[in-house]
Amino acid sequence: MQLRGLSFIGSDSGTPGGATFRAFDPTEGKDLEPVFHSASTAELESAVQMAAAAAPRWARLPGAERNRFLRLIADKLDQNAAVLAAMGVQETGLPLARCTGEVARTSGQLRLYGETAARGDWLDARIETALPERKPLPKPDHRSMLRPFGPVVVFGSSNFPFAYSVAGGDTASAFAAGCPVIVKAHPAHPGTGELVGRLIVDAVKECGLPEGSFSLLFDAGFELGQALVKHPLVKAVGFTGSLKGGRALVDLAAARTEPIPVYAEMGSINPVFILRGALAERAAAIVDGLHASATLNVGQFCTNPGLIVLQRSPAAEQFIRALTAKLAATPEGAMLTAGIRKNFVSNTATRAKQLGVKVIAEAKAVTACGAAPVWFETDAAIFLKNGSLSEEIFGPSSLVVWCHDGAEMLDVARHLEGSLTATVQAGAAEAAGQGELIELLAAKAGRLILNGYPTGLEVSAAIVHGGPYPSTSDGGRSTSVGTRALNRWARLVCYQNFSDELLPAELRKANPLGLLRLVNGEITRNPS
Repeated sequence: MQLRGLSFIGSDSGTPGGATFRAFDPTEGKDLEPVFHSASTAELESAVQMAAAAAPRWARLPGAERNRFLRLIADKLDQNAAVLAAMGVQETGLPLARCTGEVARTSGQLRLYGETAARGDWLDARIETALPERKPLPKPDHRSMLRPFGPVVVFGSSNFPFAYSVAGGDTASAFAAGCPVIVKAHPAHPGTGELVGRLIVDAVKECGLPEGSFSLLFDAGFELGQALVKHPLVKAVGFTGSLKGGRALVDLAAARTEPIPVYAEMGSINPVFILRGALAERAAAIVDGLHASATLNVGQFCTNPGLIVLQRSPAAEQFIRALTAKLAATPEGAMLTAGIRKNFVSNTATRAKQLGVKVIAEAKAVTACGAAPVWFETDAAIFLKNGSLSEEIFGPSSLVVWCHDGAEMLDVARHLEGSLTATVQAGAAEAAGQGELIELLAAKAGRLILNGYPTGLEVSAAIVHGGPYPSTSDGGRSTSVGTRALNRWARLVCYQNFSDELLPAELRKANPLGLLRLVNGEITRNPS
């Protein structure tokens, strides 16, 4: 598949003429061909207008047809996995095994969300049948379900060139929910985006779906993304990236005449609480596991363990010495972009100058895009007084917080801002006694992990990948991974006293789609 460097406006290619940019190979330190052309204002307008025109058809599209479409995209990804992964490696510097696995995760997500759309239980169909003879007033017939918003804009992420970019989780779940999608491709991996985008365009054609079901827009700056969020025909936004970028989009969306939801995953420090019993039982294993989690792909995960909390003791100090020795010997790796590497160097330099903060591990990096672990330590009293120490440093950096006792560990937990994850490493005898700590962390994170590590996220029906602000923009009321992700792109609609032929098929008396529905308080597939 040859790259053209042009956007997809529906099934048509964009035109040259806009501002240009190139992808960058962070491992080799060189620009890549071809030149990519930013979408024009006219092309943006055309993409949004076509998506709005396609939205009514998508709202009526049966779940089985959405499933067919998503499965077709998944099949195309699998058939082209080698080419896609190779392009991802070149544009991101990520290992081939990681990119290959990520393509598989992306196709798996597409199939899972397609199956969810076909099954229909996510729609939360509820029916309360009429009681016309009820006194003193008759009871009306109420039938409600989730209905798709309309055109959704998705911003591709820098650190997931497949799973959270053009055909990633936001796109897949929005399609499954019945929404046309416009993707703003990430400029760090535009070639990967174009290859995947072409597969989606082909799937749209093969399924006979309306023009405007999908568009892919390129732009190296911020203007295009801002214009998309402000466009009155766009109804919702998905974003994975920095707190600064996500918050800017949230504020733009809130300032619209018609505010719209922005589901932004923005950053997380993912605290890890290590208890004494865990160190007594398996200190060496935790050294290996925590090191692997913190340095995986140069620490460029939203679930990177950025805060390590433990009580000071001889065993704990020996544990940290062993961990920092392993960190100091860790070779550098290429960060995704020169900008990300610049921010990592700047943020670690700033933290090193903080009062009461000490560098405890610093591996050497010598190449232009290279980064190696830089870890810090401080006392709980200082951490509790300095809000900047709760801020994420994206990359292979974590902060060790020393506590005097268990009460101070609980104080640290109370002080935490929202995170995607929170982990407790506990010994067999002490785990059952951590109810207060676990309850505190449940108020701070969307996923709690016992005796594991935050990186390595399994996509499933029950998974939650979200958390209170600032980890996400909606206060942790939704998830961007798992089948509940579909709910973000839909709103509740109630039909009162409608004749059967005017109702959506999902709510009709005969239940022609065979859905599980809540009928007069009973979950059933029976007619209503």
